[in-house]
Amino acid sequence: QVQLVESGGGSVQAGGSLRLSCAASLGMFSMRTMGWYRQAPGKQRELVAHISVSGNTNYADSVKGRFSISRDNAKKTVYLQMNSLKFEDTAVYYCNVRPPSSAYWGQGTQVTVSS
Repeated sequence: QVQLVESGGGSVQAGGSLRLSCAASLGMFSMRTMGWYRQAPGKQRELVAHISVSGNTNYADSVKGRFSISRDNAKKTVYLQMNSLKFEDTAVYYCNVRPPSSAYWGQGTQVTVSS
């Protein structure tokens, strides 16, 4: 059974930082493009960043220059370093493969940024 377990969320003031982790019990993890997604209240879930098998990264315009995605294939873990957090970054953050599989959504981790 595939499990993606997110952690590292919390409450921070604007300008602060958080580092999210996603531990994946996922076969052939090193061969999967992984992504971080988020869903704010009343909004659709959106892709925040993704990292390819070769380590190439891409970011949504709204987080470019502030967020950094990385992966550790040996630990089957994906990270999201979030700096200069803004109020509008408040959301539940999820990891998943890209494109996402409906079977892999976990509980997510809440990030709350106060202005």
